[in-house]
Formats: sequence, C-alpha cells, structure tokens
Amino acid sequence: MQAQDFLVELGTEELPPKALKPLAEAFLTGVEKGLAEAGLTYQAARYYAAPRRLAVQIEQLATEQPDRTQQMDGPPLKAAFDAAGNPTQAALGFARKCGVELGELDQSGPRLRFVQNIPGQPASELLPGIIDQALADLPIPKRMRWGAGKTEFVRPTQWLVMLLGDEVVPCQILSQQSGRDSRGHRFHHPDPVAIGSPASYADDLRKAHVIADFAERRALISDRVSKLAAEQQGSAIVPDDLLDEVTALVEWPVPLVCSFEERFLEVPQEALISTMQDNQKYFCLLDSKGTLLPRFITVSNIDSKDPAQIIAGNEKVVRPRLTDAEFFYQQDLKHPLQDNNERLANVVFQAELGSVYDKALRVSSLAAFIAGSIGGDAANAARAGLLSKCDLASEMVGEFPELQGIAGYYYARHDGEPDEVALALNEQYMPRGAGAELPSTLTGAAVALADKLDTLAGIFGIGMLPTGSKDPYALRRAALGVLRILIEKRLELDLHAALETAISQYGSAVKSEGLVDQVQDFIFDRLRARYEDEGIDVAVYQSVRAVHPDSPLDFDQRVQAVQAFRRLPEAEALAAANKRVANILAKAEGELPGSVDQQLLTEAAEQALATAVAAAEDAVKPLAQQRQYTATLNSLAALREPVDAFFDQVLVNAEDERVKTNRYALLARLRGLFLGVADISLIG
Repeated sequence: MQAQDFLVELGTEELPPKALKPLAEAFLTGVEKGLAEAGLTYQAARYYAAPRRLAVQIEQLATEQPDRTQQMDGPPLKAAFDAAGNPTQAALGFARKCGVELGELDQSGPRLRFVQNIPGQPASELLPGIIDQALADLPIPKRMRWGAGKTEFVRPTQWLVMLLGDEVVPCQILSQQSGRDSRGHRFHHPDPVAIGSPASYADDLRKAHVIADFAERRALISDRVSKLAAEQQGSAIVPDDLLDEVTALVEWPVPLVCSFEERFLEVPQEALISTMQDNQKYFCLLDSKGTLLPRFITVSNIDSKDPAQIIAGNEKVVRPRLTDAEFFYQQDLKHPLQDNNERLANVVFQAELGSVYDKALRVSSLAAFIAGSIGGDAANAARAGLLSKCDLASEMVGEFPELQGIAGYYYARHDGEPDEVALALNEQYMPRGAGAELPSTLTGAAVALADKLDTLAGIFGIGMLPTGSKDPYALRRAALGVLRILIEKRLELDLHAALETAISQYGSAVKSEGLVDQVQDFIFDRLRARYEDEGIDVAVYQSVRAVHPDSPLDFDQRVQAVQAFRRLPEAEALAAANKRVANILAKAEGELPGSVDQQLLTEAAEQALATAVAAAEDAVKPLAQQRQYTATLNSLAALREPVDAFFDQVLVNAEDERVKTNRYALLARLRGLFLGVADISLIG
C-alpha cells in the first residue's frame, strides 16, 4: 500500500496564549482518532503550534483505506421463513435494513446474514472530514463569529494548508479554501510562504522567521533566559506555566535583559514578582541569596536592529506597575497591622458565623490551645491568630490577592512582631495545594490547624456540607491540610479535643450535637484516598478506623504497623482467628468477667493460650505506651501457635456455663491485645 506525508495547518488571528498548547494537543488527538476510525495507518504524528497557527504533520500516511468486509446478522432462519417457506416480516425487514433484495442475503447458516465488500476510499477524500471533525471537537469554551458568515472558531481563521505528498487536498474548512500558502512572521516576513511538502514545513517557515515547533521555541527561550540570567550574576524564575504562555506569544523569540530602579526593591519582592509575571509576562532575576535583582528578562517577538528601543519600551511599561505596588505598600505602612482588625469587624466571613474579625478571635484562642498541645508557644500562637486576617484589609492584598499571608508577614516584621508570629501569618495558609510546602514553625502549624479546624467546625455546624464537586469553602482541602501537617510534621494532637474547643467558641451559632464526631469522621475519611495512593490496602485503613484513634499521627502509626504486619507469615492465620473470635464474642450474653479464672482452665490448649496471652500482655504493655505498634504486632505474631491449638482442641461453647464464660473471657483478652493497635479481623 502506498503512503505519503500529510500536513494540515490552520492559520488564525492570535490564539489565546494559555490555550495554545492544549488546543494543539487536542487537535493532534482528534486527527489521530479520525485516522484510526477511518482505518488509515501511518508511521508517526506530531503537532506544531504558534500564535497564529495550529498544525498537524503525519508521516507516511496510507493514501487509501484497505478494502473491508461488513457483516450483519439477521433473524434465525426459523423466524425468517414460515412452514411453507415463505419469508416473514422479520426477513423482509432485515433485507430492507440492508438495502438489498431478500435473495441477496446469505441463507447458508443458522441465521440470515448480509455480507458486503466495501472498497477502500482514497485518503484525500476522507481527510477533509477528519480534519473538520477534529477542529469541531477542540476544547473551546466559547467560540466566536466574524464577518457576515456563521462560521465559529476560537479566533477568526485566515488560511488553510492541506497537503498530501506534494499535492493540495482540495476542501473548504472553517471558511478557508485549502492551498499550500502559509504566512510568515507578521513583521519580518508578512508575505505568503509556499509550503513545498509536509516534510519541509518547519524549514519553510523558519526561513520566514517563524519557529513553528512549540517545544523548540520553549527550549530556545528557556536556554537563552538561563544564559542571560547567568550573565547578570543571577538566576531566572521560570515557572512552567509562564514559560508555556510566553512560548505561545511569540513566533521568533528574542529574550532581552531590562532593568528597573533599585528603590522599588524596598517593596516586598513577591509583589514585584507577581506584577511582572502576571501582567507583563517577564522573567524575574534573583541573586545567589534568593533576593530579587533590579532586572528582568522580556521575550520580544521581533529581532530588532535596535534592541535598546524594545528594552526602553518595556522598562517604561513596567514602571507604573511597580509604582502602584510601591504606593500600596507605603500606604499600608502608615498604620500598625493590627488596626486592620477594625475594618475586618465589618467584613462578613459567613452570614451565620460572624465577621472575619470574629474568625480571627476564634483562631487566636484555638491556636493557643493547639500550640500548648504540640509543644509550641501559646502566646505567640494567640498573637499570630489575632493578626492572621489583618492583611486581607490591606491595600496590597486588595491589589494582589495572591499575596495574602505574604503581605502580613512583611507588615508584622515592620511592626516588630516576633519572627515566629510574622512567619505564621504566611504559614497559616499552608499547605496551599497537594504536595505543597508545610509550615516550618510550631506557631505557624498551630495557626494553620486552628484556621482550618475553625472553618470545618463552623461550616459543618450550619449544615453546609460539601456535596459532589461543590465545596465552596474548600473543606476537603482543609481536612487534607490538617492531616498532612499533623502526620508529616509528626505532631501529636487530640483531634476530638481540638474540635470540641473549636465548636465551643461558636456557642449557639452552630448545632453542636454530634458535630465533633461528624467533622472528625470527615477528616479521617480523607485518609482513605491518601493511603490508596501510597499502595496501602483499604482493609488496613478500615482496621485502624475501627478502633477510633483521635490523633491523626497515632492513626498513621497504626496503619504503617498493620501494613508491615500483613507481610508476616502469621498474619493471615491470626486475622482469621480474630474474625472467629469477634463472631464468638458477638454472641456472648451479658457482661464478661474482666479476668480469667485459672481454676476453670481444664484443657491443656486453653491453659497454654492463657499463659501466652498473659505473657503477651506483659510484653506489649510498655510497647503500646510508647506507640511502638510495629513491635507490638510482631510480638503478638507469636500467639499464632497457641491460638491455632486452642481452636483445634478446645470447645469454646462448653456445656458448663462457667467454663464457657471463662473461655469467652480468655478470648476477649486475646482480642483486646490486637485491638490495642487495630481490628486485624478486617484484614483477612
């Protein structure tokens, strides 16, 4: 079968930069899907993407579909013909469905069958429909129209290249007639560019000052920015999203170093970086200590003969942005940070739960309680909690919302607050996402926990539980944050007591009955997915959940111990024995005695088990007190043999009621040993 290279390029007005790469990837996926459905084979496929074009190049595309056979089964012959051999309505209906006469159907098998040989179509006839469908399926939230027509696309289209081998594939898509003429750089080469063949596409455009390969442009920008930063004795901040966006803005990237006045460095550098990245798409430079340098790198789309003019233009544009940041910062410094609480008293946190200032007061009190529990400074935590929301009323955060917490840190430092207090104002929002940084200080951890637990208690307390994908108060993220802080920083906190404290501060504003358990269950529910991601079986999680630990750190230590226990050769038998014991004890009537009567142990196997249980109790007691759960379960693994022997040789439900009750008490002590860690009957 013959094969040729194929190229499609759709030219447009400038495409949305943040959407360019996803659109190009989706275009390629759509084309490959269409080719697969059409049965057209190929060797390789790739996309090209630049501000004014989306393109897909296919190597060695089959020029024709293979012939294929289509087969359809109809009704059974018994249902297709009556006793006299006349066709029934079922047979006639099947023939009509297939578009043939009854005599053309295959009647040799148990059912009527229609077999049709379909000759393959030329790829040149199929490609227009494949491309049109791939473009229609692009993830475009809102399409636009232009001119007098009804054509819709993300941006107005300008040209269309469709080549199969050296020949144009004739068609019209999105109001554009296909051809071989592309367009070069809007300024360096505004004339049409004839594409010689699909294979020459990138080189033909390169001669016209267009680097069509998105990945090549991205690598060029990254490499050149890094080298320019090094020449300035610094390093560039190059977030992936910003690099992608800048790559999508230029066809012929030319990075240039610019500068700004050093006086702006008195402003918190996060504000300067934010405005330069978000508004101007600049790459900022840091020195070896991580301090912002008074320089930045812009990526021009023009290879200018006089780059000084482009540099001067960018420096002129950025100055008002930095001046605004400077103004907001200076305005905020005119009064102490704590004064902002007066404004927050009039800002609603939640209609039923009071103002933002009310929340700050609750966070302050709860943070002090938590700090005392985790070994922190209660006074620092209370102070940080009181100031925790103050920067929300600042001019800086009003202009740069992403600086909440960061601005508070700088203002607290300016006011002479202790370092831990200042750091906590930023750390209260940690972790800011999955896998993100955790608070570095105990004060920061206390305030972060208090803020999250206060929100969980309050929002649950007024019945606004998250449903499905709706979670307007980010309660799931808050719960995950609580767990990560306590487990990963190995902080011991009685979650039940902390939630009781949080709820008590709301008074009658929330329905407190059963609320502690409801919120605690919600928090611990988040652990299930965490452990599944770590490869820990859900049964291990459920075995620990069954014994209801109140401390997330304690919960995690138990889970890790049970996970290790499962790998022991004794684990399966002991899990089965625990399940059997649990079923037996469930049938016990009345309260069992707290001790075992040695005089009633008549069988050798039960005497051996009683001796083993007593020895195990002595062995694991100090281990349990130190939460050495892995060592505890390893020690209990030695009970396998006496447990197996007991169930093999002893009748638990003895006729003598006293003996029976005594054996139940022995089994209860055995089960209690394991329940000190987890309900391992659930892992069998």
